[in-house]
Amino acid sequence: MTMAGLNLIAQALSIYDTNLRLVVCNAPFQTMFDLPLALVTPGATFHDTIQHLASRGEYGNVGDIDTFVAERVEQARTFEPHYMERTRANGRTISVEGSPLPEGGWVTVYTDITGTKQQEALLRARSDALSDQVLAYTETLSATNRELAASINALEETKRQLTASEARTRLTTEMMPAHIAHVDADGCYTYSNRRLSSVLPGRPSNIIGLHISEALGSAHDKIAPALASAYAGENALLEFADDASARRIRASFTPDGQGGVYILSMDITEETQARVALQQTRKRALAAQMISGLAHDFSNLLTIILGLQSRLTRLPDPTGEAQALIDGTLAAARRGGALLGTIADVTGPRTLRPAATDVTILMEELATLAAPTLPEGVDLRLDVDLPQGLVLLDKGMVQDSLLNLILNARDACGASGEITLGVRLVHDTWIEWRIHDTGPGFSDIALEHGFDPFFTTKGAEGSGLGLCMVYDMTKLAGGDLRLINGTAGAQVTLRLPYRPAVPATTGLVLLVEDRDDLRAVVRDMLMDLGHSVIEAASADEASALIADLPEIALILSDIQLMGQATGIDLARRLGPASPPILLMTSLPSDSPLFLEAQKCAPVLRKPFTTDDLIALIVPREVAAQ
Repeated sequence: MTMAGLNLIAQALSIYDTNLRLVVCNAPFQTMFDLPLALVTPGATFHDTIQHLASRGEYGNVGDIDTFVAERVEQARTFEPHYMERTRANGRTISVEGSPLPEGGWVTVYTDITGTKQQEALLRARSDALSDQVLAYTETLSATNRELAASINALEETKRQLTASEARTRLTTEMMPAHIAHVDADGCYTYSNRRLSSVLPGRPSNIIGLHISEALGSAHDKIAPALASAYAGENALLEFADDASARRIRASFTPDGQGGVYILSMDITEETQARVALQQTRKRALAAQMISGLAHDFSNLLTIILGLQSRLTRLPDPTGEAQALIDGTLAAARRGGALLGTIADVTGPRTLRPAATDVTILMEELATLAAPTLPEGVDLRLDVDLPQGLVLLDKGMVQDSLLNLILNARDACGASGEITLGVRLVHDTWIEWRIHDTGPGFSDIALEHGFDPFFTTKGAEGSGLGLCMVYDMTKLAGGDLRLINGTAGAQVTLRLPYRPAVPATTGLVLLVEDRDDLRAVVRDMLMDLGHSVIEAASADEASALIADLPEIALILSDIQLMGQATGIDLARRLGPASPPILLMTSLPSDSPLFLEAQKCAPVLRKPFTTDDLIALIVPREVAAQ
């Protein structure tokens, strides 16, 4: 339809790209210059067109055609707006208006102004009474008006292109999962893609004109040094924890060369949790490799010592003093054996087994376990402040860690005191446990080295591996552990990532697995649990089924599937109204795909049993409570 309209106008039009090849032209362009079909076909070169016209005499008598054509091509490559009038070899006069395009290349409009020129000549012939000065002024004014009209058209086209380009740029930036902004030399926002509140919850989205300290609040103090570096002309990159939202943020600052700064901010909370877990896994693997050989040799030595001491006890009539030394040596050797077992627990392979867990029940069970170990004068108080619902936790790991911390608090209180164990949800990001005691608090050296292996303040009674094990299990889950002194006594804060359990009923399950044998095994598991099952082998096939079957209650998908799309891609395609999804994989825990999957959905490690599958799904009767 656009081409039909262009063909109906009286003017000729051509558009050439940055390589001076024809993109499009209308029918009057061919008619006006009597061009062959090859020169009005997209891809025809500007050079060939000018050479054809010059050879045919369009520009009059041209001595050196090649030089003439080269000059015209070189002028065209400057891509500058221009307006000119020229008389053709056939006696007709045309105006040529050219305007560059923002994407490169240019558009040219050719207008036959022979009639206008004839009217000007007639006016000159019939206006003898008019002075030559008035006629010249009229002619100049007419040419100037035509030039001005051409410039206005060029400016309007440039404005339209710039407006469209700005709209595309803004749409692109607003779709990005990051906050992109610019502040001027005074620290006031001149641009924002309105994503600040999604990266830093609680902050405003409309921040144009606001000072950066007013928009960011408490986070401004943390980014101030990096911002100052950018104002000084240096690029800066910073990661910091936002206290108000408990999120981890990465921000980059780039000077704009005119006194302002561009800022890019991203929420990397889940990335940090996965990174911490991977780092701890690698540390544990290195520690296990180093310790296993030492432990083996030490175990052999202990075996020899125990054997020799046993022979000593069987010698006739050992003296009382010798028997005491023998018993002491045996006790020390057995303690060394117990220590080896503890080291094995710290460095040995451990796999997280998250399951749908009621934290309130977990806390009650923990109090039951801890009560017999506390002296009569030490009280344990629970403070549970969590919304209803099950969360995914390795229950055994959490109980072991909290019990260890309670026993440490008991030792700090002595014969009397109070231990408070509280749990709360922090900004839908963390589950946080806080253990307070009324003891003397941590010493400075304990605050600095409390997580170091074999560090203890209990003397011979402590192994120095309790807090180390808690720290290890916490980091393995992507969490955080901190020691501080409160107003009265010590305080330990343990945070684990908040992962709500997946609710599901015994309805229709979409099973996405590209291997037939595995799909059959998992299908049988799901059917034994009372589910109906529909199957797919790729993410694209699964997407089509989800769109057509609104009754799907749960999706269970492998990460690696047939085709280019993965189970992670499938999880990201799901909208807020889509059914919940579980991912399964046999990839190692340090695989980039495994770490990426943990950000999208709960991950089930292969091989798994029916009980492992049940642990990640909230039964119907529990979900209804």
